[in-house]
Amino acid sequence: MSEPKGGKPTAMWGGRFEGQADELFRAVNDSLGVDWELVQQDIRGSIAWAHAIGGAGVLTPDEVSKIESALKELAKDAEAIPSPPLSSGAEDVHSWVEQELTRRIGPLGKKLHTGRSRNDQVATDLRLWGVEQCDRRVTEVRALQRSLVALGTKHASDPIPGYTHLQRAQPVTIGHWALAYVEMLARDVERFEFARAMAARSPLGSAALAGTTFPVDRVALASRLGFREPTRNSLDAVSDRDFALDLLHASSVCAMHLSRLAEEMIIFATGEFAFITLDDSVTSGSSLMPQKKNPDALELIRAGVGRALGNYTNLLTLLKGLTLAYNKDMQEDKPPVFDSMRRLSILLRIAARVIERTTFNLQTCERAAKGGHANSTELADYLVEKGVPFRDAHEIAGKLVRQALAKGCALEDLPIETYRQHHAQIEQDVFQRMTLEAVLARRDVLGGTAPARVRDALGVWRSALGMA
Repeated sequence: MSEPKGGKPTAMWGGRFEGQADELFRAVNDSLGVDWELVQQDIRGSIAWAHAIGGAGVLTPDEVSKIESALKELAKDAEAIPSPPLSSGAEDVHSWVEQELTRRIGPLGKKLHTGRSRNDQVATDLRLWGVEQCDRRVTEVRALQRSLVALGTKHASDPIPGYTHLQRAQPVTIGHWALAYVEMLARDVERFEFARAMAARSPLGSAALAGTTFPVDRVALASRLGFREPTRNSLDAVSDRDFALDLLHASSVCAMHLSRLAEEMIIFATGEFAFITLDDSVTSGSSLMPQKKNPDALELIRAGVGRALGNYTNLLTLLKGLTLAYNKDMQEDKPPVFDSMRRLSILLRIAARVIERTTFNLQTCERAAKGGHANSTELADYLVEKGVPFRDAHEIAGKLVRQALAKGCALEDLPIETYRQHHAQIEQDVFQRMTLEAVLARRDVLGGTAPARVRDALGVWRSALGMA
């Protein structure tokens, strides 16, 4: 690019203006420090655009080849730059790429922007980035699922209390517990796949807002970039950030699921529960209290949802009042998207490590699963099989629970005579029905916690996740 006497590159839009931009305005306006994240995508899009305008007769085949070669070399050089090259004076990543291209191949570099606007350029870059990030998040979610499936396989039959209202409800297996989060994460994969599909549409050729005047093949251009199709309306294409909202929605829900997992594990790791022991590598100590082992990794995972939701709200609010087509407000779309995806990547990876290194204290879990009269529903079901209406059976079981509480004993420790005071058809076999093993085994329905069903479900997931 040409340089004025001051030595700074001329802005891409500088012809209509005199003098230099105010330094404070540049501090607000320039975005290279943020959108440098998109440098590789900008170069990919630029190579594709060179071929498109070559096909439209704007560039010769030789010119396309020279531009492509120079841009590929630039992509390699950019990978080696550790931080945004702010000293270049470039306003944004697009002007930096054009500036560097022109420095390398001369005036030919100035031809590349023919028929293109930064409006469709940045939309393309962000969509390319979004597609790549969705693929990476899916890979990371799958890795966490594998960690949970491995944990579940190890403990497919081992009991742990199941809770409602954070009160002991019915026993389940640790494998069943782990599979609950596998299913949550499976829905996260679907959301990221949806977000990917929404991002995989090419705006290139929309120009500033009305469409380019050059006869580029937008279908071929979309295909070259790996998009599934071009966008269908140029006004919408340059102003649409719904795909970014989809990314943030998927990130927010996934972060919420991680927060739920972290919260349960934090509770399980307390001295009061003592269901699990967290590995030293993902915990910290206290600067004052020598005995402390704090679940810091889990607490930071739990905190992540606040940041994700804040970023989602940020972008929703930014977009809500914008008129068509592009507005400079949209320059602020990238920080929340970049932050959420970057942070979620870290949280997914550390969550997998926490799971892989957690030890379940099986005797404590089993003792807790037997407590709290969690087998009272089984007693009610037993009575139903004797012909007692469920509401009556529920009341009888409740009364027996009250008697057990009064005696300070387990439900199955009450004598058979006490049971028969409530219903004459209760037999000695009721005690076998209320054992922990029987309570678990009888939940033998699709999706139930019976160990056989849990092993079947784990087998399905092991196959789906490519586990041996």
